Order: sequence, then C-alpha cells, then structure tokens
Amino acid sequence: MSHVPPVAQPDLPKDEARDSPPAAPESAPAALARRATRFNDWMRRYSWAVAMTVAIVITVGGLVILESGRMRIAAEYETALDAKSATAQLSVLAADIATLTADERGFALKPDGAYQTHFRETSARVQRTLALLDAYYRRVGDDTALASFAQIRAAAADEIAQGTVRLADLSKDAPADAAARERASAPPPDTSATLDAALSLLRLNEDQRAQHALDASRADQRISTLCVAALCALNIVLFLLLFRNLGIQLDKQARVQKALITQQEELDQLVFARTRQLEALAWHLQSVSENEKTELARELHDELGSILTASKMDVAWVRGKLRESEPAMAEKLARALGNLDQGIALKRRIIEDMRPTVLANFGLVTALRSLADEAAQRNGWSVEADLPGEDVKLGEAVEIALFRVAQESLTNAAKYAGANRIRVALTLDEHQVSLVIGDDGIGIRPQDLKRTQTHGLVGMRQRVSARGGRFEIERATPHGTIISVSMPRERSIDASTVEAVTPSSMPSVATPHA
Repeated sequence: MSHVPPVAQPDLPKDEARDSPPAAPESAPAALARRATRFNDWMRRYSWAVAMTVAIVITVGGLVILESGRMRIAAEYETALDAKSATAQLSVLAADIATLTADERGFALKPDGAYQTHFRETSARVQRTLALLDAYYRRVGDDTALASFAQIRAAAADEIAQGTVRLADLSKDAPADAAARERASAPPPDTSATLDAALSLLRLNEDQRAQHALDASRADQRISTLCVAALCALNIVLFLLLFRNLGIQLDKQARVQKALITQQEELDQLVFARTRQLEALAWHLQSVSENEKTELARELHDELGSILTASKMDVAWVRGKLRESEPAMAEKLARALGNLDQGIALKRRIIEDMRPTVLANFGLVTALRSLADEAAQRNGWSVEADLPGEDVKLGEAVEIALFRVAQESLTNAAKYAGANRIRVALTLDEHQVSLVIGDDGIGIRPQDLKRTQTHGLVGMRQRVSARGGRFEIERATPHGTIISVSMPRERSIDASTVEAVTPSSMPSVATPHA
C-alpha cells in the first residue's frame, strides 16, 4: 500500500484560523456593478478630456482629408486641362496634315512659290506639335496612347518627307509634261484617312481622360464638402458642450460665491457683535476698576488718613511730655513723627494716583494743567499748555479716560523719551474733544509703532476705543513723539447690557460645499 504524505498547511494562529470565515466569492452582478461604478466615475472625471482628445483627432483627420482632397482635385483639374489641350493639339495636327496635302496638290496644278513656302511653314508647325504631343504622352505614361501616337508620328514624318520630294521634283527648271503633273495632282494612297482615324481615336481617348478627371474631381469635391460639414457640425457640438459645461461651472461658482458671501456677512456680523460686546466689557471693567480705585481711595483717605493723623497727634503729645525728661526717647519719637509724615504723604500720593482729587473737584482742564506742571517740575521740563481758559464739564467717563491717557503719556515720556520740552493741548467743539500730548525726546521707534503692546499703548488705545474714539501715535519730525486722542464728548455704553461671550451664544455659520 502506497503512503500519501500529508499536505503542508500554513502556520496560522489557532484563534485566527478558527475565527476568520472563508472569503465568499463575489457574485457576477456585484462585480459588474462595481465595474460600472468605476467606469461612471472615470467618465465623470475624464469625459471632458476624452471628448477633447477625440475632437482634436477628428479635426486633424478631417484637415488631412481636406488637404489630400484639395491636392487630388488640383491634380485632376490639371489632368483634365492637359487632356483638353492635347485634344486641341491633335485637331490642329490633323488640320495641318490636311493642309500639307492641299499645298502639294495646289503646287502640282499651279507651280507657285507660295505653296512651297506655306508647305514648309506647315511642316515646321507639324514637327513642333508632334514634339509637344510626344512629351505629353511620355509625361502621362499611357503606353497604349504613346504607341498609337508613335505610329501617327512616323506616318506624318513620312508624309512630310514624300511631299518635300514631290515638291522638289515639280519645281525643277525643266517643264514637266502633262502626264507627270497629272500623276502629282492625283490623290495619294489612302494614308490621310488612316491618319485621321488614328487622330480621332486619340482625341476620343483624351476626351475620356478629361471627363474621367472631371468626374473624379467632382467626387473629391463632394467628399471635401461632407468633411467640412462634419467638421462644422462637430465644432458646433463642441461649442454647445463647452458653453454648457462653462454654464454649469459658472453656476456652481456663483453658488459657492454666494455661500461664501453669506458666510462672510454672518462672520462680519458675528465679529461686529463680539467686538461691541468686548468694547462694552472692557469699558465695564475699566469702570469697575475706576470705581474700586475711588472706593479704595476714599477708604484710605477716611480710615487710614484718620488713623495716621491720630497716631501723629498722639506721638507728638508723648514727645512733648518726654522732651525734657527723656531726650533719647523724644528723639526716637521725632523720627517716628517723620515716618508718619512720610506715610501720610505716601497715602496722599497713592490716593491722587488712584483718584485724582483735583479732577473730581476742579475738572479736566485744571487737572491736566496740574498734571503737566507736576511732571515738568519733577523731570525738569518746560511746558507748553494749550488749554481752554475756562474749565468745561464733560462726562465723568470721558474726563477719566483723557486724564489717564495724559498721565500714561507723561509717564512714558519721563521713562523713555529723554525729553526737555512737552506740549499738552486740549480742544473741544460741540460734539468732540481732542487731546494732544507731544515731546521733543528721542521719539518712538518704528518697530514699537507696529508693536503696540509696549509702553502701555494697549491700555490707552482700549480706553479711547471703548468710548468710540480714535487713538493715534506717531514719530514727530525731526524727533519726538506725538499722541493724539479724539472722542465724542458723550457716549452712552450701558455695562448692564454686556453679555457673557460663550460658544453657545455664537450664531451658527453655514459652511458652503463645493
């Protein structure tokens, strides 16, 4: 008994071999549907390129056919013209041969030199015609016609030679007898009829050649006309397809453009709304900050001020009691009084920075003049103050914003400008107030003009923009810095209308699909 070795199985994990089901064979309809889907996708993607390629191939082929047809028509017309010309030359040749016979008979009946001259001229013309016809038949390549023409040429040459001999015999000085002249004037052997028959056959052959060429040219003309019509129809179809595809693309582009415009408008509205909310929120935060500063300044003035004043009075009383009995203790108390005075001065300066009392009590013009004078005295500047003569009452928020901008500008000038002279100008009209702070220092650098996050410019700009104003900073000529602020005299922003900016409050924006 023969032993059959076991078939080697591939090494697979037991779980994979147990869990993986056998691949089901794909059905014929599913494969056909998949192929149809692929073909449709391919046609949808490349149909225009295929159509253009086919159109180009057909157009080039049509042009080639038209050009070859034109060349054939030209050759066929030339063949027809040559055949007609050969027919005319054969007719002239037959007439000239008949003229030779007539001249010979006329000279035999009446010996006149004119007959001889005319005979020689006609013979030369016959020779030229024979040469032209021989060249024509050799160019055409018609062997049968060339053989027939060779016989005609030989017969014509023989006729010319015999006629020349007879004319020479008749023109001798000795008068010919009547019998000789009668023989000369007698009709020659029946060669002229043979020549006429051969020439008639050649003329008929050339007429058929010309007609065949004309028929072929007419057929080529019809083919060319059909090609032109087909090319025109193809171009019309291509133009229609092109404009249809262009219309579809333009309509699609218009829809996408409209969707983009709608999306852009929604985004602009969203940005505008969020900007308004952020401005209101920023102004609300600044208002809250100013209110907190005011409250803190009031508490410092009322609480800390009273404590420091009471402490100073108590220390001064104790120092007066101990001045004579305890001089050392009195000296220490004197230093404590000095420290209390410094604390009171620091408290007063902090309160002024947080909530300038001169602004609250005397107004913006006086506060700006006092601020400029103090900064000039502290930094050794000369001041040019272009301020209104009388104080004007503006909104509290506007006054605080302008005062803070002036305060920050003078602080920057003291820190960075290295200036010797400053200018503070305030102008007002019915609707707007403008503030200009300038110095003659080194001037702000161009890179700092682009990076407005430096020197507190963001805070100043935000204060002004939150009130609907305009903030500008520029480098003066030849050096120095100019800060210009303009804002409405009154602008109502209700902080209570500020809404929380949350993702849920943002309107949805539709995304266009191509």
